[in-house]
Amino acid sequence: MSVEAYRVRGPTALGRDPRRFWNLTRTLAATDWKVRFYGSALGYLWSLLRPLMLFGIVYFVFSYVVQAGAGVEHYGVILLLAMILYFFFSEVTAAGVTSMVDRESLLRKVGFPRAVVPLAVALVAAMNLALNLVVVAIFVVASGVQPRWTWLLLPIPLALMLVFATGVAMLLSALYVRYRDVRPIWEVVLQGLFYATPILYPIEAVIGHSQTLAKIALCNPIAAIIQQSRYLLVGGTSLGEGLGSSALAAIPLVILVAVTVLGFLVFDRMAPRAAEEL
Repeated sequence: MSVEAYRVRGPTALGRDPRRFWNLTRTLAATDWKVRFYGSALGYLWSLLRPLMLFGIVYFVFSYVVQAGAGVEHYGVILLLAMILYFFFSEVTAAGVTSMVDRESLLRKVGFPRAVVPLAVALVAAMNLALNLVVVAIFVVASGVQPRWTWLLLPIPLALMLVFATGVAMLLSALYVRYRDVRPIWEVVLQGLFYATPILYPIEAVIGHSQTLAKIALCNPIAAIIQQSRYLLVGGTSLGEGLGSSALAAIPLVILVAVTVLGFLVFDRMAPRAAEEL
């Protein structure tokens, strides 16, 4: 079923019919998912192979060369989980930046809800994340991690990461239509965030060096989500412990909500005029 088959009345970013909006998003996401691996011999396996290959290299370097993971229990598991979560955020936002421009032909259709475009990007990345989490589960079992009741809470930080990444993607995609410098700037930001976020190294190493620096790092919603996910999966330092107080865990949550709401508001204001800007 083609995307053109659906028409949503109204020039707003979301349209007026939730059912048609969802059908458009699902159809566009399914098309992008199929096109991504079209002509590839391994096809969908690349969704698993690419992060695993990079994980293998990083794990070897930081476990045996740099020895950043020396003495850290289940270092391979927490490293893989952190990398997959960050790659998800990176995929949603990096692809989301240019999504509106890439789908210019759709934006020129009368009544097409603009929010479908970045949300379809997020949906594709979420499908990829689901596959990668299966690999994490296999690593958890192979590493001998003992089952914990906190595993039941893991969907919460995962959902927050999806919401935050989507909000940032909506903000960036709306800005990129008018300001083309957004893309290269964001590429640099993503690289910086990767090393500034406790991914390759445990937060305990930062706390041992400087508690103030650790608190600043954990105010970043990405770092907060990754750290809490690690805690729920294998134990260790919780987000509240890293910040020095459970109450302070509200800080990254407030930042997450504020950025997400800002992203939606900016998108809702700028997206309806996107076709005129392109």
